[in-house]
Amino acid sequence: MSEKIPVQELTPHSIDGQYKGVSAKYNDKLYVRSVNGLFNKIRTLSLWALMIGYFVTPWISIGGRQAVWFDLPARQFHIWGMTFWPQDFVLLSFLLIICAFGLFTITTLAGRIWCGYTCPQTAWTFIYMWVEEKIEGNRNKRMKLDKEPMSTSKFVKKASKHFIWLVIALATAIAFVGYFYPIRELIPDLITFSIENQWASFWLLFFTLATYGNAGWLREKVCLHMCPYARFQSVMFDQDTLIVSYDERRGERGSGRGPRKKGVDPVEANIGDCVDCNMCVQVCPTGIDIRDGLQYQCIGCALCIDACDEIMDKMHYPKGLIRYTNEHALEGKEVHIFRPKLVGYAIALVAMFGLFGWAVYDRTPLELDVMRDRGQLYSNTSDGRVQNSYNAKVMNMDQKAHDFVITVVGLEGAELDGKTELSLDEGEVGDVPLSIKAVPWDLEKSRTDIRFIVTRDDGLSVEQESRFIGPASR
Repeated sequence: MSEKIPVQELTPHSIDGQYKGVSAKYNDKLYVRSVNGLFNKIRTLSLWALMIGYFVTPWISIGGRQAVWFDLPARQFHIWGMTFWPQDFVLLSFLLIICAFGLFTITTLAGRIWCGYTCPQTAWTFIYMWVEEKIEGNRNKRMKLDKEPMSTSKFVKKASKHFIWLVIALATAIAFVGYFYPIRELIPDLITFSIENQWASFWLLFFTLATYGNAGWLREKVCLHMCPYARFQSVMFDQDTLIVSYDERRGERGSGRGPRKKGVDPVEANIGDCVDCNMCVQVCPTGIDIRDGLQYQCIGCALCIDACDEIMDKMHYPKGLIRYTNEHALEGKEVHIFRPKLVGYAIALVAMFGLFGWAVYDRTPLELDVMRDRGQLYSNTSDGRVQNSYNAKVMNMDQKAHDFVITVVGLEGAELDGKTELSLDEGEVGDVPLSIKAVPWDLEKSRTDIRFIVTRDDGLSVEQESRFIGPASR
């Protein structure tokens, strides 16, 4: 919902003279005016999509198991029908690198659009601000309420607001922990106060307080002082990066910005289109004045664009005094969309997506790890053969049970002794002691390369190299 901006407010105004180029504050608190417009509607849609995805995903099941579940005790990560193990950590590292390059690409192209539309801090802050407005009223009412002495009405409003904030924070924490602790067990355990996992209880409390504190109290301070992205994102900007900008040549034309009667033609009056209403400042969630130029505090949320466009409509001026543009466009120079840095980022990103997709597709849900007994080089059996001992670990990384057969190749006439056939449930690891026996005259050298092969009942197989040690007979 937006606060309607009356025509009489199109001139500089203040409450107790607090504006002066920055958002009104009381006890160092920002009072953000709500506004409706194209970009706020886009953000609302993105927030809905993010919230639905975040809260609904833990409840989706595939094959009788939670679709996204990071089972840390079992060291298994179930993601949309696939199970990943610690051995797949390289894929996670690769994915994080892809995310980083994706962020670099988006930032080079469109500035801090991530911060303005999809950042979790932005998402939850806007939800909390919406709750605050619904309970305490619009911006002016909130400022007036905070100045009033404590009363029953004020206490009820404040208590209701903080209660709803805590409920949202708890729901956020439950959904987050639900990615690590089966959510269908978590909810009943919460209701009956029977959570035995102390870590689950700790993280529920931690994320409840963190969400409540960050979105309810810290808000813009997280973006200004705690988020490292705000500090280094400027190195990815260039003069063709799309950013939220104030058209100074249009807004400061002639004698500059200032109040005027509705209907005055700024070109004929030789004044700027900016009426200095400070609406762009009042709607800014970080409390900056976009008319001062590009600032690291700007999160690219475009609320100032919606507010300014609304004022321009009321004054019957063209929209776009504040708009998404770039420095070259503002200076009247040629804009280069496809520039070397952006093209390089995009090519690298596409290549990494392709490699990651191939790695996941080609990933084998079966692993074999063979360790040779290092306690002795070899031993002799009673029938005069040479024996080496091994320990094989077969990991069934599939989501259903399978039968496996272990064989060895590379040493002619060798006999594999031990449990070479085994059945493993999903996620089970089989630990199998094995030994290989060979006659001495079959050994051409003291160290022979061999390969252990484990074959699944559906034909899938993996292998691992090892060594057979014995006296050379030739």
